[in-house]
Amino acid sequence: MRTWPEEGVSRIPYWVYTDPDVYRLEQERIFQGPSWSYVALAAEVAGAGDFVRTSVGETPVVVVRDKQGEINVVVNRCAHRGAMFCREPYGTTTRFECPYHQWTYTLDGRLVGVPFEKGRDGQGGMPDDFDVACHGLQTLRVAERHGVVFASFDASVEPLEDYLGEEMLNWFDRVFDGRELRVLGYLRQRLPCNWKLMFENIKDPYHATLLHVFLVQFGLFRADNPSSTKMDDTGRHSVLVSQRGKTLEGGLTLHDPNLLTPVKEFDGPATVVMQTLWPNLIVQQQSNTLAMRQMVPRGPLAHDLHWTFFGYADDTEEMTAIRLRQANLMGPAGFVSIDDGEVMRLSQDGVSVDVSRRGVAEMGGRDTEDADHMLTEGAIRAFYEHYREVLGL
Repeated sequence: MRTWPEEGVSRIPYWVYTDPDVYRLEQERIFQGPSWSYVALAAEVAGAGDFVRTSVGETPVVVVRDKQGEINVVVNRCAHRGAMFCREPYGTTTRFECPYHQWTYTLDGRLVGVPFEKGRDGQGGMPDDFDVACHGLQTLRVAERHGVVFASFDASVEPLEDYLGEEMLNWFDRVFDGRELRVLGYLRQRLPCNWKLMFENIKDPYHATLLHVFLVQFGLFRADNPSSTKMDDTGRHSVLVSQRGKTLEGGLTLHDPNLLTPVKEFDGPATVVMQTLWPNLIVQQQSNTLAMRQMVPRGPLAHDLHWTFFGYADDTEEMTAIRLRQANLMGPAGFVSIDDGEVMRLSQDGVSVDVSRRGVAEMGGRDTEDADHMLTEGAIRAFYEHYREVLGL
């Protein structure tokens, strides 16, 4: 097993972004361990039989609402020979049927149909003691809070509210306040970098005051803006909060300033709130654009980023138009997020050359405390403190 640098979490070894053994351990202890992974918005599976295909870590799963109104999460793998039975990204169905041998399952994962189970003309068939009740789909534990659905492989995982903690719940409930949600659209991208680089990126206000010239130019995110970084007691979750400042004088202007015209809709002065919830979710509020960013690892050197943009069911047409207009800031070709995709590729290329080296994370000190400014990497250090504990590094 790899050994962490003696300096602690102010040093991040490059092998955490490249080592296949570390990656396999992450899948086992993080994504299949006692954690709650985001899988969907309840609005995506609003009616009986509605389903969406997604992943927990690298494991493909299906989120589906059954006839009783319960949301189930099942592994997208037939219990017979392991084929992925669900091929559509979303839809509505009354059952799941594997295309290989047509084993058929209910929406809560029970096996109810096995072709030629009793054989034919006295030939073949399953053994007499074959029991369909013992061969259902693998199911995950499910929790929902205010229209957001989480799942866990660990049946003994702590309740979701305890998992998030009081500080994170307050920020979570600020966006998810019980109002019905409305999905506005999706964006998908594959980034050629380790999934943790994306998590670090959102926990890192230091870079946002420098890399994102668009944010700085128009006062959306600057080092002199009132801001803070807050963490839960474990350090695994965090939230980055900022208040819009002034546009730089004598700089660029927009032909259509409506792109950046915010409408106040939440309590408090914050105009940017980025919440990172271990292990796979970023809840984004940038002015009035709201989105879930779900990270899906694709080996140690790549990950998929799934963006789900949403609003509220009672939004006016004007508010929906504002949210969609501001969504141009985000996504694979967003005015802001395109910067992150490029710089994370450069980061992966750099760390992969010599994995014996390590990065420095000392901005704001070496502690893992909250901060009332942007010039800190404390949330990154706190993340790796928890990461080390979970992986035993």
